[in-house]
Amino acid sequence: MAMHIAIAGNIGSGKTTLTGLLAKHFGWEPHYEDVDSNPYLASFYEDMQRWSFNLQIYFLNSRFRQIVELRKKKKTVIQDRTIYEDAYIFAPNLHAMNLMSTRDFENYSSLFELMNSFIQSPDLLVYLRASVPTLVNQIQKRGREYENSIRLDYLKSLNERYEKWIKSYKDGKLLIVDVDNISFTDNPEDLGNIIERINAELHGLF
Repeated sequence: MAMHIAIAGNIGSGKTTLTGLLAKHFGWEPHYEDVDSNPYLASFYEDMQRWSFNLQIYFLNSRFRQIVELRKKKKTVIQDRTIYEDAYIFAPNLHAMNLMSTRDFENYSSLFELMNSFIQSPDLLVYLRASVPTLVNQIQKRGREYENSIRLDYLKSLNERYEKWIKSYKDGKLLIVDVDNISFTDNPEDLGNIIERINAELHGLF
């Protein structure tokens, strides 16, 4: 049976890496966040107030399109980041930090609500929980130039919103992975443990 698995988590939590590792292990088709070809991302980090609305609309469009495509496929897919994270975490956070006007935020929210009424939630959501020091460490390690200017208070407020969203998440199966004390990239045992937990969620314990 074709399923939709999604990986959620803050910037630097390891979503893209885990998506690749799980796709390889299970033979799932990976769908990655559109980072490299995103025409707004670098501009956004240079001037968040000017580009926040454009960036969020771009992400909303690209993720809605992705979900529509995913559901057409007859194979199991794994998605790096969800449409919900933009709507419940990133956009409200930009609005709260006065980096997106109320007018733009309301316009954005209205568009998301409409799109959300047309889509199904993932069969399993895997949330990567990480503290700010872990996020900073991983962001520095991958060395994307435009991410150098990300502020600690920005990451912290995103983390708080993630926790709030996950606490109230009722749209489907949820698996929380604490990434502070594990390394699924370097330690096969840690990855194996996550794989076992995903199997248990998707297929039950036999």
